[in-house]
Amino acid sequence: MTITESEVFPPTLREVMLRARWIGMLVLCLVVAGIFAWLGQWQLSRAIDVNPREEGATEQVLPIDEVVQPGEYLPEPLVGQRVAVSGSWIPEDFLVVSSRYNDGAEGYWVTGQLRLTEETTGLVDQPVSIAAAVGWAETLQEAEDAASALSAEAAANPNAIADFTGRIISDEGQLLPPADDPQVMERMSPAVLLGRWHDVADLDVYRPYFTLDEPLGDLTDISSPAPDQGSSVNWLNIFYAVEWAVFAGFAFYLWYRLAKDAWEKEVEDLEEAESA
Repeated sequence: MTITESEVFPPTLREVMLRARWIGMLVLCLVVAGIFAWLGQWQLSRAIDVNPREEGATEQVLPIDEVVQPGEYLPEPLVGQRVAVSGSWIPEDFLVVSSRYNDGAEGYWVTGQLRLTEETTGLVDQPVSIAAAVGWAETLQEAEDAASALSAEAAANPNAIADFTGRIISDEGQLLPPADDPQVMERMSPAVLLGRWHDVADLDVYRPYFTLDEPLGDLTDISSPAPDQGSSVNWLNIFYAVEWAVFAGFAFYLWYRLAKDAWEKEVEDLEEAESA
């Protein structure tokens, strides 16, 4: 059997890497790394707020339709924004939410379904409601009595429209009620309240909820200070940007490792052939 020069002298790693197959793989890795680099740059651009809201912007009362639309999530910079609304209360929909703290004291919120006017939402022939926390009570009995009184007042004046100001706050999410009392609500969640409201046919609902500046009835006003300004740097997005950079580097490492493994196997096969 004739042994050629290429079989006697195995190729170098560089020679293997310069083969068409591995150059093609390198081009593919360049494309993948370029995508990862773009994603990292995108994350980095979102990490720094180059146009932060001015100090005290949340204290300017804005029409609610300039802040959020029905069914939309509330953008983070606008959480706690004071807004103005007009509407009427739906009778029988004043419900109590427990585990509400007011200046450190635990108590209860009385909430209601506020049916907004077309002028408020800008939507014609479309019923829209927002969940509103109308006041705080120290005991459950006080909260239930206030809810009953407000329901009776709303039933006596079903078309009474009033103007309100307050803060718009993100949904707190759902929480399973205690097993011994499934009617108890411990989170302020419009989604949960919607399941207990009346007159909800074809109803559009705001995802966030609304806390009144001035309480209704004999309730205590809800303590709702201005939100912290917060940092203009989102460290989570910076972490994601670093992750994408690592992924881009890993694409090149993977190409190198695969090429080296192929070279080592080829050398090993040639050495075995020589030994045979």
